[in-house]
Amino acid sequence: MLTKFETKSNRVKGLSFHSKRPWILASLHSGVIQLWDYRMGTLIDRFDEHDGPVRGVHFHKSQPLFVSGGDDYKIKVWNYKLHRCLFTLLGHLDYIRTVQFHHENPWIVSASDDQTIRIWNWQSRTCISVLTGHNHYVMCALFHPKEDLVVSASLDQTVRVWDIGALKRKSGSPADDILRLSQMNTDLFGGVDAAVKYVLEGHDRGVNWASFHPTLPLIVSGADDRQLKIWRMNDTKAWEVDTLRGHMNNVSCVMFHAKHDIIVSNSEDKSIRVWDATKRTGIQTFRREHDRFWILSAHPEMNLLAAGHDSGMIVFKLERERPAFAVSGDSLLFTKERFLRFHEFSTQRETQVLPIRRPGSLNLNQSPKTLSYSPFENAVLLCSDVDGGSYELYSISKDSLGRGDMQEARKGLGGSAVFVARNRFAVLDKSNNQVLVKNLKNELVKKSALPFPTDAVFYAGTGNLLCRSEDRVAIFDLQQRIIVGDLQTPFIKYVVWSNDMENVALLSKHAIIIASKKLVHHCTLHETIRVKSGGWDDNGVFIYTTLNHIKYCLPNGDNGIIKTLDVPIYIAKVSGNTIFCLDRDGKCKSVVIDATEYIFKLSLLKKRYDLVMSVIRNSQLCGQAMIAYLQQKGFPEVALHFVKDERTRFSLALESGNIQTAVASATAIDEKDHWYRLGVEALRQGNAGIVEYAYQRTKNFDRLSFLYLITGNMDKLSKMLKIAEVKNDVMGQFHNALYLGDVYERVKILESVGHLPLAYATASVHGLHDVAERIASELGENVPPLPDGKTPSLLMPPSPVICGGDWPLLRVMRGVFEGGFDNIDQGSTDEEYEAADGKWVEELDMVDVDGLQNGDVSAILEDGEVQGDNDEEGGWEMEDLELPPEVETPKASSGMRSPVFVAPQPGMPVSQIWIQRSSLAADHAAAGNFDTAMRLLNRQLGIKNFAPLRSLFLDLYSSSHSYLLAFSSAPIILLAVERGWTESSIPNVRGPPALPFKLPNLDEKLKAGYKLTTTGKFTEALRIFINILHTIPLIVVESRREVDDVKELIIIVKEYVLGLKIELKRREMKDDPARQQELAAYFTNCNLQTPHLRLALLNAMSVCYKAKNLATAANFARRLLETNPTIENQAKTARQVLAAAERNMTDATQLNYDFRNPFVTCGATYVPIYRGQKEVSCPYCTSRFVPSQEGQLCAVCDLAVIGADASGLLCSPSQVR
Repeated sequence: MLTKFETKSNRVKGLSFHSKRPWILASLHSGVIQLWDYRMGTLIDRFDEHDGPVRGVHFHKSQPLFVSGGDDYKIKVWNYKLHRCLFTLLGHLDYIRTVQFHHENPWIVSASDDQTIRIWNWQSRTCISVLTGHNHYVMCALFHPKEDLVVSASLDQTVRVWDIGALKRKSGSPADDILRLSQMNTDLFGGVDAAVKYVLEGHDRGVNWASFHPTLPLIVSGADDRQLKIWRMNDTKAWEVDTLRGHMNNVSCVMFHAKHDIIVSNSEDKSIRVWDATKRTGIQTFRREHDRFWILSAHPEMNLLAAGHDSGMIVFKLERERPAFAVSGDSLLFTKERFLRFHEFSTQRETQVLPIRRPGSLNLNQSPKTLSYSPFENAVLLCSDVDGGSYELYSISKDSLGRGDMQEARKGLGGSAVFVARNRFAVLDKSNNQVLVKNLKNELVKKSALPFPTDAVFYAGTGNLLCRSEDRVAIFDLQQRIIVGDLQTPFIKYVVWSNDMENVALLSKHAIIIASKKLVHHCTLHETIRVKSGGWDDNGVFIYTTLNHIKYCLPNGDNGIIKTLDVPIYIAKVSGNTIFCLDRDGKCKSVVIDATEYIFKLSLLKKRYDLVMSVIRNSQLCGQAMIAYLQQKGFPEVALHFVKDERTRFSLALESGNIQTAVASATAIDEKDHWYRLGVEALRQGNAGIVEYAYQRTKNFDRLSFLYLITGNMDKLSKMLKIAEVKNDVMGQFHNALYLGDVYERVKILESVGHLPLAYATASVHGLHDVAERIASELGENVPPLPDGKTPSLLMPPSPVICGGDWPLLRVMRGVFEGGFDNIDQGSTDEEYEAADGKWVEELDMVDVDGLQNGDVSAILEDGEVQGDNDEEGGWEMEDLELPPEVETPKASSGMRSPVFVAPQPGMPVSQIWIQRSSLAADHAAAGNFDTAMRLLNRQLGIKNFAPLRSLFLDLYSSSHSYLLAFSSAPIILLAVERGWTESSIPNVRGPPALPFKLPNLDEKLKAGYKLTTTGKFTEALRIFINILHTIPLIVVESRREVDDVKELIIIVKEYVLGLKIELKRREMKDDPARQQELAAYFTNCNLQTPHLRLALLNAMSVCYKAKNLATAANFARRLLETNPTIENQAKTARQVLAAAERNMTDATQLNYDFRNPFVTCGATYVPIYRGQKEVSCPYCTSRFVPSQEGQLCAVCDLAVIGADASGLLCSPSQVR
């Protein structure tokens, strides 16, 4: 059973597949009807108008309708497009069990607990016939798929077949139905349009379901007597053929499979059973733990089934439909039904090679799953699930092609089998996790143990296997018995190699991983719809199929849809624009595709601009998706040539810096926002003329004045002053006067608005004494005092660096696309630019000044005087504007053919070189790539908690870079500082980054830690030791000897961290003397320097002696004396304790400490782990822990996860070489 979709819900009582769309209706015991997309796994809609359980539901074959019947005695007809119930049919007097549309006529048949079956016309919305005869609940009623019959099952233990031929002959217009209803037999139950043809008796209990065979005159029924019965009928009678026993409880539903000669049934015994309809024996049983089954439904066209149970439903297949196939050059070998077939792509010729299974052996899921072919020896390997996984080896002789002779296969057991050489094949032995290599006589040649648990193997080139486990794949070299490459992946189902074996596509259920032949990851694609197959085309593009699309994937991971599919196909080979494939029926097909889109994108990716231009010239590529793609990939100038919409053209022109096109589009759109954006871009490019034009169009006088100031255009600035005067804009006047440095004008403006003190101060400071005296006389006594002893600095405008004209730009030859597009649409493009330029010149004379408050003032003349008459049109007279000459901004003529200029590619950043060359986490952190540094530390040392390393990462990054400030306006230049650089170093060869953490520094810290430990400053000592532990993963040393020193340092520091933590914990335990003694004892078990060990022993001896544990204290005294203490006081105390203990060698308190039994201390719980007991360790600091701590963060180093897999410390380039 292959489960395709599963839901969790209330009990499902009714199910119905849509004939065309991937939809299924589920009616629930709660009264809700759910509409699911089983392909996407999403709930599309829910309908909940029924009151009480809904037991029957059915889709119409062609209309957007479905019908439902429930315990509220109502039949409702719904339109799923309108999301509502169209009408309700009333007439039944009890629960409605099933409803079904007729395949041709506008009829619905319903079965009810009121012991009747009713046939309704859903167009006239009337009941046209009532079928009576059952004397108990009618559990189901179904139309025959082709003939005018209805079958019904009832709890009266009978199955009835009804002939409705008379009803069909009478049916005409809806009006006839209403007329005939009024003329019905006076007896309510006396309709004569449907008569009982057969009554089938044989079940001992009530019958729950009966259904017709789709083509044969057979009926199958299931009942509460736990039996299935098969009935045959002819024109005159019907009889029981056989009984199928096996269910352990009431049979809920049963049906014939449309495509296979099998019967499917389900039951309240929580099982679905599959039966052979010819042999009448059980084939397979599928069970659920807690859910009883209630209903079955089959897809009208596809090989899908659905079953409803107590907590939801499942959509499933009974067996795979994918044919096993293999491609070799121009030919395809595949299995179809019971035969191996051979197809030639070039001639489209197909031949039957040989039979692969004896006729009549019908077993589910036992057809071949994979096929491997050796063209040199003409041998075929077929793998299937028979006997838990087995293979069959066939040799095809040249003369047997087309004859289809029967051949005995060489067989064997194995999870999967593939050819790995001309005459060798590999078989996976799952039980022993090894690969058996065999020859064509099926004889064992050699065995190879696999390095990790493998559940399938695939071909990966001669002598290599691609091994798959649950979450990774690896390439295993059978000769050297090593892993060549491995990759973390989701569960892989299929493997597709490119034609040159350089790249591989790994296909999982919902993802595609593209990798190199060494399994170096290139990209990953995720699909919501299931991925079915794939193939590589000649350009290195991967073409793949999902359930309903053919799609492509470029080497960088970009993907798109090529074609929509009605039914799934399996790609065998891609050649040019043709896909050769197999469908689910095993038919070879060729599908022609349009490859323009992905060839275009691939050409952009590979910088094949000649091909890009060819595609643009010769194809009709367009659309928002293509424009968005070109924008995203940084080719707005290419996107510009696909677009006619002016707004989009404007945006693309700005993005690509094409000011001429932007001006033309802005003129056509003529909106303030677009002129503003044009001005911003033109200012960025330094095109002062266009900035001026844009500001004029938006009447942005403030910006225009400032533009004239920075370009030094004083004439136009004085005109702006007059404009502000005309508009009565005082602030504008003052600003323009300030920009011009016109002091008289500023004083005049301040006087005119009544700011006399300011006017006086301005005139005085700038030396206009006569004006200042005149203003002082007006102010009288209110003359403002000016500060004494100050030298005023005059407020004068600065001189611009460049006066007038555009900014100087770098002159380059034309880009590839500019030159290349000249011939595409030469006339229209040039006209467009010419028109834009023409409009530009014309508009400069016509820009009007809106909002002038003095209506009699019409324009500002050249001499700056205001004139009252209206000789001129309203606007600015701009004839004196000196536009930049043509020479400064040359526009290449269309006829000019210049060599193509391609900008040089930027070199690779030093940080990227560091990352590529090194596997050391420190180098990656120094390069600023913290993400990969963390991944490396996780893989090498099992580190998961990176918070303590954050400051170290930042130190590494900042210390391996230097920062150079060139100019105040220029960005800071980042320089890489390299390890071991000298003046004699080769300039273009990059060394590794300079790192601040060195082994001698750690040795100094270690000595400082020792000193603090000796003086009893345990907290400070602990901080230093932990800092050393945190620094070691980011240290880099040169020689192997130094690597050993680093590893030794980890062990030393780890012992001190553990010991000091134990001692600090002991000092906290004031109220638990027994635990205090245990912790003191464990401290002595740490591997400390001799002076520190003596102090630990002295401490433990004192604690135990005070607690009257004399025997334990004596042990510590002996150990102390064995170290030959140099301080006489220590030795003396030990001898005294030993003498006192020998008189009474007992312990007052039982401790969890046995000095005779070697042990290590758990780093988290501080309890002893004696030799032989189970333990787990930290992959970094090697501290030991009790098994319950597995998966927790190490309490000693505070970095790694206890028990995690790790490859080991990598701190030197010498370890990688």
